[in-house]
Amino acid sequence: MLIRTHDNGFDHGIPSEITPRAVYQDRRRLLLQLAAGAAGATLAAWASREAMAQTARPGKLPALQTVRSTVPGAQTMEKLTDYKDASTYNNFYEFGTDKSDPARYAHTLVTSPWTVEVDGLVKKPGKYAIEDLLKLAAQEERIYRLRCVEGWSMVIPWVGYSLSNLVQKVEPLGNAKYVEFFTQADPKTMPGVTSQVLSWPYVEGLRLDEAMHPLTLLSFGMYGEVLPKQNGAPVRLVVPWKYGFKSGKSIVRIRFTEKEPRTAWNRAAPQEYGFYSNVNPDKDHPRWSQATERRIGEDGLFAKKRKTLMFNGYEAQVGQLYAGMDLQKQY
Repeated sequence: MLIRTHDNGFDHGIPSEITPRAVYQDRRRLLLQLAAGAAGATLAAWASREAMAQTARPGKLPALQTVRSTVPGAQTMEKLTDYKDASTYNNFYEFGTDKSDPARYAHTLVTSPWTVEVDGLVKKPGKYAIEDLLKLAAQEERIYRLRCVEGWSMVIPWVGYSLSNLVQKVEPLGNAKYVEFFTQADPKTMPGVTSQVLSWPYVEGLRLDEAMHPLTLLSFGMYGEVLPKQNGAPVRLVVPWKYGFKSGKSIVRIRFTEKEPRTAWNRAAPQEYGFYSNVNPDKDHPRWSQATERRIGEDGLFAKKRKTLMFNGYEAQVGQLYAGMDLQKQY
């Protein structure tokens, strides 16, 4: 079983279920050895690392037991973003607009108890406690690129499972074409909700086939641990081929609809933010180019930026979803 209820609502883990952060940080080195032809030594080293995982704690947050994902595209050889950077440089406007605001203020967020309501055009609507969601499917480790519309990117090892597991359980009706996600909007614990920068609650949406794609992740953790509050605890969405704002944090409701939902940023600035928001180096934001990106923790002030990849590098996996569409107009 994944969890035992404590004050924070999560299991603090037992030694046999814990994966150390060092395993994640060393993966790229091991894979490079493999690519160089040292297959036997690399596999032995990997087995040794896995054995080490049985005895070490990864960090301060409760651990999640995981299996390595076999979903195509769910792993990458790229260097991981340092945990400190990934947990302190965030967009989470419910806690403020500065990148450091979420880490500074999100400690006020209450994540237990927590429920997610699923309703709309489904045969089996209902409310799910976070404990029930955690037990719905095996927790997988997936290393995804995260690309934000402002031009920065990260590589993060997420923990979760395909959203399709939940979608299939609630059985969408034949006329359900979209999935709408509502996030927590509590002015008592989220100081940014009192601002007028967006209409609250924060709402995002996906087409049903996008939501059903195996890469679309319902995430409960990162770096082998439960999600930090500033990263969207206790449950968030991760859609790796879209800009980061499409991945709603601290989700409290999922609704299935026939009509395309109006999303938070689309309502705030429709000339800048379309419904699809796929990462596209050829479609600039009105105020800045999307052709290049800055990898957090890697690129110095004078370092050359990376070229942005179509669909954030997941074109082989998701490109067919948009066959025949004009990606300049349907952005």
